[in-house]
Amino acid sequence: MAETPSPEDPSRGPRYLPIAEHGLIGDLRSVALVGSNGTIDWYCSPSFDSPSVFAAILDAERGGRFELAAAVPARTKQFYFPDTNVLITRFFTEDGVGEVQDFMPVDGEAPAETGRHRLIRRVVCVRGTVPFRVLVAPRFDYGAAPHTLRPTDDLVLFESADQALALTATVALECDDRDARADFKLGEGESAVFALDQVDDVIAPRGCAHAEAEHQFNATVAYWRHWLHQSRYRGRWREMVHRSALTLKLLTYAPTGAIVAAPTTSLPEQLGGERNWDYRYVWVRDAAFAVYALLRLGFTGEAEAFMRFLTTHISPGCHDGLGPLQIMYGIDGRTELPEREVPHLEGHHGSAPVRVGNAAVGQLQLDIYGALIDSIYLYDKWAQPISSAQWDDVCRLVSWVCDHWDQPDEGVWETRGGRRNFLYSRLMCWVAVERAIRLANRRGLPADLPRWRQSRDAIYRRIMDRGWCERRSAFVQYEGGDVLDASLLMMPLAKFIAPTDPKWLSTLDALTEDLVSDSLVYRYDPAASPDGLRGDEGTFSICSFWYVEALVRAGRVDEARLAFEKMLTYANHLGLYAEEIGRTGEQQGNFPQAFTHLSLISAAFNLDRALG
Repeated sequence: MAETPSPEDPSRGPRYLPIAEHGLIGDLRSVALVGSNGTIDWYCSPSFDSPSVFAAILDAERGGRFELAAAVPARTKQFYFPDTNVLITRFFTEDGVGEVQDFMPVDGEAPAETGRHRLIRRVVCVRGTVPFRVLVAPRFDYGAAPHTLRPTDDLVLFESADQALALTATVALECDDRDARADFKLGEGESAVFALDQVDDVIAPRGCAHAEAEHQFNATVAYWRHWLHQSRYRGRWREMVHRSALTLKLLTYAPTGAIVAAPTTSLPEQLGGERNWDYRYVWVRDAAFAVYALLRLGFTGEAEAFMRFLTTHISPGCHDGLGPLQIMYGIDGRTELPEREVPHLEGHHGSAPVRVGNAAVGQLQLDIYGALIDSIYLYDKWAQPISSAQWDDVCRLVSWVCDHWDQPDEGVWETRGGRRNFLYSRLMCWVAVERAIRLANRRGLPADLPRWRQSRDAIYRRIMDRGWCERRSAFVQYEGGDVLDASLLMMPLAKFIAPTDPKWLSTLDALTEDLVSDSLVYRYDPAASPDGLRGDEGTFSICSFWYVEALVRAGRVDEARLAFEKMLTYANHLGLYAEEIGRTGEQQGNFPQAFTHLSLISAAFNLDRALG
């Protein structure tokens, strides 16, 4: 495993902040990661899946960064301005206290505006005096595209062949041929503003004086608070649930209603390993689960927007024998997401390769049909009735599932070790058909109910007959095997099996014995079930929250509450989670991950209800 370079030993290579030492800001089109040291080291503009402008988190030397910090030794702390996605980084020095307020303006009147893409950094001295330094060092196209710097009277223009950024500041900047920097001192009550805009032939550079920064700060705070006010959650873990909701909202792409799985690429699941993937796309499964979580809290607008995305951008067709749906799409609905490596970036802590695009787009994963149709069923129940055209699409999907549910596939974890008859895939095919039957019956909609019922029952019998392993006294990962898999925790959550059924309780005990470590849950054992990749991975956080829900439904509420409280201690200082948690509690994988935050919401909701 790669080691973190020591600050006392610069010869060992560039320093990297741990993944967890970051906060997230965004404008519903893209995001930036802001380190606890005040450096923005991940930002793609103008959208989530655009090439990076700052990517120091993937290569501290070549990735590009936007530093803004105290110029003297300082302790730092970060927090979110209450009930918003405006991030505050505080610097405590010997002579004073300063803070950097980072946000990307969101206009409540036009949150889906696609013209101006702006990042504002306002630095304020709140006590004493504090010297600051700033360095703006963009590196376009994942650090591959050269650029020029052109200063004018009131701004600095960074230009590459395909993109241009304009930097305006209320302090004097010094420039070389690529970067802009400044050293300045602020006294108590004084402030400085830095604004970075993407500009082109249509969007002209625009200054950002103190008054405009104040106006946009207030408008952005008002937007986030107005949005969060819709939440119906009043339970015990309100702060964590609302932070998760705000994070899911940041992962939505307002122009289309798409929801990305995570806003980063290639953050490693194991330092020094190869399990580095690009998550800046719309996984049907992840987005459908996110819709479910947001609906739980009362956010119907996001569900409506995602349904529009499905209707507008994803029409059921045939994708080279993979079925009517792909497992993922671009945020604009595109179907081609070619995977390539970016060899000139060394990867986080040297964890190569860095990948752009995702070859899993060509996989068959049957479970997506259950996730999607379940979310449509809940949307129809909790938000508004689906249209006749949407019902026609559902019928086409269910008909295909009835014909193909017994195929082997790559499974929910996107293994690259070949197709198998995964139990979870069967389970979610059962969900797809069962929820469609429910919807047809409740609405009186036309459907081939005899055929649907026959398929639903056949799937049920197949799971009970071939998914059960007598030797393990448990349901197993795939037919004919004896390996356990945390995705089985969804069996009672999906209402396939009673949560107190003896077979399920035996399975829950086996999962606890094999895959659970201090409330943390591994997806499966790669040694027992090879997945086609080298190396290990951490525990998978969505599975840990599924485990909490399974305990709740099994009546083991005290165990569930303790497991949930333990999971909360693994969040970072802002309440954010990456995909996985390592052996010593470190965050691993892309960050933050929608899967983890949506499952936290669901676990908290159900645990609250059980506790009364």
